[in-house]
Amino acid sequence: MFKKTICVMACLLLACLTISAQDAKSVISAASKAMGIDNVNSVMFYGSGANFTLGQSNNANGPWPRTNLNDYTRAIDFTQSASRATAVTWSAPVTGGAAAQGAFNQNITTANNGWAQQLEIWITPWGFLKGAAANNATVRTQGGKKIVTWNTTQKAPSGIAYKVVGYINDKNLVEKVETWLEHPFFGDMLVEGVYTDYRDNNGFKFPGTMVQKRAGWPTFEAQLLGARPNPSNLAELITPPPAPGRGAGGPAPAGAPPAGAPPAGGQRAGGAATAPASPAAPAGPTSEKLADGVYRINGAYNALAFEFRDHIVLFEGGPQTEARSLAIIAEAKKVIPNKPIRYSILSHHHLDHSQGLPAVVAEGATIITHDVNKAYLEKALTTPRTLAPDVMSKSGKKPKIEGITDKRVLQDDTRTVEIHHIVGLPHADGLLVVYLPKERILSYADMFNLPTAAAPVPNPPVVGTQVFLANIERLNLQPEKIMSVHSLNPDRLTNLDDIRKSLGK
Repeated sequence: MFKKTICVMACLLLACLTISAQDAKSVISAASKAMGIDNVNSVMFYGSGANFTLGQSNNANGPWPRTNLNDYTRAIDFTQSASRATAVTWSAPVTGGAAAQGAFNQNITTANNGWAQQLEIWITPWGFLKGAAANNATVRTQGGKKIVTWNTTQKAPSGIAYKVVGYINDKNLVEKVETWLEHPFFGDMLVEGVYTDYRDNNGFKFPGTMVQKRAGWPTFEAQLLGARPNPSNLAELITPPPAPGRGAGGPAPAGAPPAGAPPAGGQRAGGAATAPASPAAPAGPTSEKLADGVYRINGAYNALAFEFRDHIVLFEGGPQTEARSLAIIAEAKKVIPNKPIRYSILSHHHLDHSQGLPAVVAEGATIITHDVNKAYLEKALTTPRTLAPDVMSKSGKKPKIEGITDKRVLQDDTRTVEIHHIVGLPHADGLLVVYLPKERILSYADMFNLPTAAAPVPNPPVVGTQVFLANIERLNLQPEKIMSVHSLNPDRLTNLDDIRKSLGK
């Protein structure tokens, strides 16, 4: 009887799935017809917009910083899983002064076949429908919307397929597309494409406004002036110009997979703006003793390890990558053996300083940050990590995060470490520095670089340096040695005289 019941249930489930698949085909067909893409193999669209740099906001609870895109043009060839976008950029330096002109170029070819690249094609409203038609989509309804879901043939590092979910309104127009992408800090990071203000070009529908969001905030937006299907000059639009000194490249190679089914593998190659790539972590960092029980752990991003009576405290223990953070932890335990790491102090929330924090959590250490960053870190570090399990998710440990306001002192009978908040800094709210009053050592991030011989006193003055010196004086700190988290050029410790001279004092 039990086996018979199981068989009946299995048949019912199979029937439901079949009906769902059949319903999905009719929904996709109706949407494709309404949007005028039945015979569309490629599109081009143009307008203006912006990129936003993921994870580099001035405030952890605010939007990612914006870089304008003028003369934005993009072409997509769905038959070859290829796309090219160009624009003119304008960005103002954080230190003030005139905005600088630059160029935006994004080239996605069949060789760029990782989902991080290909999603830029398949979460567009037209690409979503073509991908759904090719990948056994299912459908459900909710709140008057038809929700279509399909899986890519590509696999995440964990081995599971990436999921794509689209929302189709009562006019059979695609309003939103969602997918998820692995990220070292944000975990299974939600990527959303939102499409509004649809317009009609002789039956071909296109959104007047496109917005892509990652981790809750826009990373790309465009206001489209026009779009057209099957452009006659597709080869010209899709082919990057030859690099100086090199021959012209051809169009994306033929023989690509069918629409919606790009092959697995590959690395990210453009798309919505992301945080700047971090330098590769060294295999094994060296360390330098700055005072008894105080060690600088060297690298492109330096860390400090402080020895207390029965534990270790790190400053900047989670920069760059998981590998770099693990190397810092290993070196700290090497120079200060047989003691656990109790705390890791975070200078600020930017991704190049925080992407390795899952390794700190796996170590069992408590992260100390400014109060303004606490909710941001808690949300990111408790997001599921099913696409690419990391040392934190494998350890089963949960993040322990403590916030401070203006000052906190870590102290026992052997050591005193002061943690101070830097106020008035445009670069990042809630930035923290550490100061050892007995050893007169100060460590900081992102406020002072050694000036060049050509400009020993930068003009205009560097705002971060001005704010740094003002805070040192406000807090009445008297450092003899100052260590930058970012290695300086030349790489050395600095002092107050260096800072004052760079400001012409």
